[in-house]
Amino acid sequence: MRPVLDGPAAAEVDHGWASPGIRDASLELTGPQRVVPVGAREPANLAKFHAPEIVFGPGSLAELGHCALRVGARRPFLVTDPGLIEAGWLDEALGHLSAVGLRPVVWHEITPNPKDHEIEAAYGEYADSGADVIIGLGGGSCIDAAKGVAILSGNGGCILGYEGVDKVVNPIPPTVMVPSTSGTGADVSQFAVVTDTAKHIKITIISRTLVPEISIIDPRLLITMPDWLTASTGLDALTHAIESFVSRAHNPLTDNHALHAVRLITEHLRHSVERPRLAGPRLGMAQGALEAGVAFTNAILGATHAMSHQVGGLLDAPHGLINGVLLPHVIRFNAAADPTRFVPLAEAAGIRDAWRMPPAEVADMLADRVRALADAVGVPRGLSALGVTEQDVSRLAETTMRDACLTTNPRDATRDDIEALFRAAL
Repeated sequence: MRPVLDGPAAAEVDHGWASPGIRDASLELTGPQRVVPVGAREPANLAKFHAPEIVFGPGSLAELGHCALRVGARRPFLVTDPGLIEAGWLDEALGHLSAVGLRPVVWHEITPNPKDHEIEAAYGEYADSGADVIIGLGGGSCIDAAKGVAILSGNGGCILGYEGVDKVVNPIPPTVMVPSTSGTGADVSQFAVVTDTAKHIKITIISRTLVPEISIIDPRLLITMPDWLTASTGLDALTHAIESFVSRAHNPLTDNHALHAVRLITEHLRHSVERPRLAGPRLGMAQGALEAGVAFTNAILGATHAMSHQVGGLLDAPHGLINGVLLPHVIRFNAAADPTRFVPLAEAAGIRDAWRMPPAEVADMLADRVRALADAVGVPRGLSALGVTEQDVSRLAETTMRDACLTTNPRDATRDDIEALFRAAL
């Protein structure tokens, strides 16, 4: 029998090209400079990297109480959902909080793809209870809802009013996140995604204030995911890794995490579905999701996510499954303009000697590899199986064009391009 705590071996990554932050590696660096007013010169090629404190490994949930205390908790507000309660993880979490003298307020009225009214109801309870630190225990929906409560606590108003980039201007309460899935990256990201129930769309909130203070990643929590959720969140993580690597905002600090995430996810996702209690694949997926998360929160994403958000808002369908359908089509679309960045991704995904082949051919092979993995974990081959129809395409394309994730897609996309992609994916 394999030991239950087998972990993935870390793989070294060698890009073989100059950092995008240094356009000419032969240039000499300068010494101290005189400070000049902001805007008086061109900005330097800088890379910023946001990440929370990370506590990682089997049994790390036991650190929850100490982590909450360290960020100032006296009466924490814990956001979770009925599935986590049924699985027993809430009881364990409450035990760890109780052991350090904390008595949290629990809110569990959260559904998948968290709704605007759910977040506002949760905030009402938070405000009435006099709670302070906010804890998210669950998948991306619980964590995004917890972020939503934090936004409203520090900034007021309606949660939908914060759509876009850097609209959260005031500080928010400290947050501690405990993910129960291996894929959304919400526990380390500056993103929150909320469903606008009136318009049937998802809105994306991006703000550095949303990066949690602490993320506690305990792979034990992954074993109670149903198989479809393992597949869905795993493909979401793979999409994060691929889109962040080719993003216009990628940098040397995100590239290694993205490539290693692709390696871990393509190696472990199928096994985590087939043998859900085996530690090795779960550890691999937990680390892969983490690395994909820190990559995309700093490099942002692309057309796959911009499109997927619209389908999820329209149909309340699982986000990762939609990504699994769309990603191969978007890879081919982006590679048609420039396939070179897909070569190291293909190598990370296990396509041997990819660097010896024409980049366009390699990108096509990568799209096929992603589709084969989606097939292996039971993802439908087309959006029509999820309920999308030809009549939905125009509306989905229209709202995609307003999604913030489209801004960093490596290839410019028109509305006609997006409609064509949706039709190809039906």
